[in-house]
Amino acid sequence: MKKFLKTVLGIFLILASNALACTGITVKTGDNKMIQGRTIEYGEGNLNSKLVISPRGKEYQSLTPEGKFEGHKWKAKYGFVGASLINELFIGEGINEAGLNAGLFYFPHYGSLAKYEKSSAKRSIVDMQFVSWILSNFSTVEELKKGLKDIKIVNIALDEKGNPLPTAHWRVGDANGGNIVIEIVNNGEVKIHENKVGVISNSPDYEWHVKNLNNYVNAYAGNAQSYELNGQKIFSFGAGTGALGLPGDITPPSRFVRAFYFLSTIKPINNSKEGVEEAFHILNNFDIPIGVEYSKEHKQYIPKDLPSATQWTAISSLNDREFYYKTMYNSQIRKVDLKKIDFSTVKYQANPLDKKPEESIEELVF
Repeated sequence: MKKFLKTVLGIFLILASNALACTGITVKTGDNKMIQGRTIEYGEGNLNSKLVISPRGKEYQSLTPEGKFEGHKWKAKYGFVGASLINELFIGEGINEAGLNAGLFYFPHYGSLAKYEKSSAKRSIVDMQFVSWILSNFSTVEELKKGLKDIKIVNIALDEKGNPLPTAHWRVGDANGGNIVIEIVNNGEVKIHENKVGVISNSPDYEWHVKNLNNYVNAYAGNAQSYELNGQKIFSFGAGTGALGLPGDITPPSRFVRAFYFLSTIKPINNSKEGVEEAFHILNNFDIPIGVEYSKEHKQYIPKDLPSATQWTAISSLNDREFYYKTMYNSQIRKVDLKKIDFSTVKYQANPLDKKPEESIEELVF
């Protein structure tokens, strides 16, 4: 067990020292359905994500920063389905049988969790197990807000000097339309933001990103109007000139702005099926090719087994209790219908996201 924990923590130290790029969106349908979608990027190695099925009644216990299972204990009130990161203990994104969705998003330089103290071990949960705790305990955002008062989120990873490594912030949504971003700053201060714009990325903090949208007040769907100046006609070269000025790079602020633009300009979404499909189309814009983050001098370090830095994209249909995903190996969309799982009897399991790490290509013969 000690060797296992040491390996897990060692991998996480590497992960925490590099950039995880994540983009999340919320699509609301005309019939009041909630769709939550997100990507997860990491171009330095395989996250070895698994599809985790967790039953109702499963007993959990949090790790501590010391690498021991001595943290908060709880028994799952709800079963859930999710995608893990690094190890099946750490759920990056998921949905439970009540229709609650939660996911973590990398938040370097701004997240600042409470310092771990052995005296409060029984109410401490490490950041990488926070999503599991949320999904297994609550059915709504309002329930979660109350439950947050009973626990303390601490870092799982510390550097060589014992200082906490960068943490995450979290997005949580429910089938009633509740949608929040949880950020823990200033050594444990919990801030809860109503996610009115339906977008989340990485650093800086959520409030900064929302203010930054004001810099793009002139961005709109369609084309700019042609005009004439000093006898010279000025006109659009092609479609979409209303979006001129949108940032095209892959930094968190730029991804946040583009995601907001796509959400605010999409066609009316009539139902959850259309919402899921549209969410995948929007998130396709955030698929990052492998190698973009490597300088010319470091191209030789690009991992050979990663076809993309976007390792998976996941969509949760909250009202229909459905979890969809595709991966860097296989762009075929797969679906797990939670309504067809008996969470009182199903066994806990962690399955590969891909049966085979290759594209499902259909050959057409004429």
